[in-house]
Amino acid sequence: MLRLALAAPRRWASSCVLRRPSPSAPRECPTPLLFVSAKGWDADSYRGYHLDTLTTTLSFKGFTCMHCDLSLRAPAPLDSTKIMNHFVADLKSQLRLTMHTVSFPPVIFARSSASLIAQAYIGSNPATAMMLTGAIPSTNADVPQALLPTRLEEFNFEPKFPIALLTTAHEMERLRKTNRLAQAPEVDLFTTHDLESQDALLKIEGWLDDLGI
Repeated sequence: MLRLALAAPRRWASSCVLRRPSPSAPRECPTPLLFVSAKGWDADSYRGYHLDTLTTTLSFKGFTCMHCDLSLRAPAPLDSTKIMNHFVADLKSQLRLTMHTVSFPPVIFARSSASLIAQAYIGSNPATAMMLTGAIPSTNADVPQALLPTRLEEFNFEPKFPIALLTTAHEMERLRKTNRLAQAPEVDLFTTHDLESQDALLKIEGWLDDLGI
């Protein structure tokens, strides 16, 4: 359950860490992987994205990986649209500073409520693909008011580029009934018993392989 209140936000500065492919990698993939979190807004969005685990493993397989952890300014906006606009603008700024040498749009990964940031970003910015994981909200209206204090319009982009959802079987059952992306035939759906497990990593790698990335 997401419990962090906007009235008293924790103060983290936004940060982006870029990890280049390991020199020992069998190849170097030109398409970067972008992991988006906002731990001061939703702590669960940060789980599983520690650079010494997932991104390290993927860099040894030839991927350029960047982890952007975004923060809200204090005091936090009390309007949900302004919150999303802030996150998107912050992400764009971090990308300009960190990935100016990368030519291809990234594959975006986002967990739990950070999936809203990813969806808001791709609405007006290029991306090669997007994978949402964890406790993905069914709709924007289902996000706790502590995170989105006012109504946020539902996203209406068409899933015309590669999109995948990765979560537990229980969560996927919920999403199939309530989430428009989970109901779209173009979207790939993957389940795992544990999002921090080797199985989850294999699902991510297999999806990237299927995309030819």
